Order: sequence, then structure tokens, then C-alpha cells
Amino acid sequence: MRLTLSGVSVVVTRAAHQAEELAAPLRNLGADVILLPVIEIAPPADSTQLQDAAARAQEYDWIVFTSANAVAAFAAELQEPLYSRRTRVATIGAATHDVAEQYGFEVSLTPEKFVAESLVAAFGTETLEGRRILIPSAAVTREVVPRELRRRGALVDVVEAYRNVIPSTAQARARTLFQEPLPDWVTFASSSAVEHLLLLTGVETLQNVKIASIGPVTSETVRKHALSVAAEAGEPSTAGLVEALSKYRH
Repeated sequence: MRLTLSGVSVVVTRAAHQAEELAAPLRNLGADVILLPVIEIAPPADSTQLQDAAARAQEYDWIVFTSANAVAAFAAELQEPLYSRRTRVATIGAATHDVAEQYGFEVSLTPEKFVAESLVAAFGTETLEGRRILIPSAAVTREVVPRELRRRGALVDVVEAYRNVIPSTAQARARTLFQEPLPDWVTFASSSAVEHLLLLTGVETLQNVKIASIGPVTSETVRKHALSVAAEAGEPSTAGLVEALSKYRH
């Protein structure tokens, strides 16, 4: 194996329980990986809606999971397995698909591209008029999926399944890491990670660090803050992010 990242320092900003999925392959390529979790998964501010939706899961025609964290949060509230033949499950991305299956959900639909717009398109000619769809999601999330499904006549319930919060230790650690000499790279696997790190460091600090993004949605968030994306995953996944870093050329 060529150590294409030998001597390169890379900050991984993913939540602690998900960081190694990205950190391990980067280390295998020789990178000096620095863990800086800027996201921590917290329960909903009010779990009543999630609990109610889980209790009535069999009443929905579709349950749409847009992240692995949503799967875990929703599964934790289910009192019994989702056995209804009426209720089908859709996921965005291979990782979310795999986690859903690990929790015992039978996944009926996963688009080839790992973005929200592709999920809506993947429904194709499926009749959605009057269909009841549940989307357990983060407290702050993109409105693309519910908006487009409603345009097709679906009755969509979006419930808060979890919150992305900044870990209590992140501020002190970020202050220590982003001093001279600065790390070579910082990686972002979500828009939330971008927003959280910028709250901790400010925009100017990241202007002299190369940024790698997991995909176009996250890159858009980076650019919204007048920062540049040096490398973007061709496929929105951790594997795609690692490949983008390994192939980067000045």
C-alpha cells in the first residue's frame, strides 16, 4: 500500500462514535490523524413526538431515514419490531442502509446517489398521493425531502429524533489544535460539523488550512462562509472522502 498521506496531518471532526470509520483508513495511508469531535449526538429537546411516532410506526406507509443516527434514535423507541407489510423503509446512503439492516429494518429503497434529492427521485412512479411518510431526523435538517414529498401529495411527519450539539471539551481542544503550526487538512462529513467548528475557531483560522468535504451539500456550507474546498469526495461517503484526500495534488 502506498502511503500517499505520509507526514500529512488531518483533523477528523466526526462524532467520537463515528470517527474511526474515517480515521482508520487515513492512518493506513500514513496520515497523522487528529481527532477533534465537534459533534455529539444528544436526545431530542422533547422526546414526546418521537415516542408517539414510534408507537404508531405501523400506521405509516414509509419511514425515511436520512442518517444512521436517526435509525439508532428511532429504533431505541420502538417497543416491538417493525413487522407491518404496509410500512416500508427508505434510506439515504449505503451507511444508513447498512445500519438500518443491522437494527432489523428491511430496506425497500436506497438511491444510487447519497443525497436527499436522489431519494425523492428514487421514488419514481411510486404513488405518493395520500401516503403517510415519517421522517425521524436531526433537530436542524435540510427541508428538501419533506418539501418534495409533500409536493407529490404525501402526508409527511418530520419528528426530531436527535440533536447535533458541540461536545463540552471541543472548545479547549480546538483552541489548542488550531495554533501554529496549523494542521494540513480538516475534514468535514456534514454541514453541522462545518458550522460547529467555525463557532469554535472562527473563519479566519481555517483560511490557512486545506478543507476536505464529503460532498456537495457540505461543500456548499463551507463556501457559504467564504472558505474554499480543496478536495471533495466524488461519492458522498467516508471512502470517497479518503480517496479525495489521497488523490489531492497541489
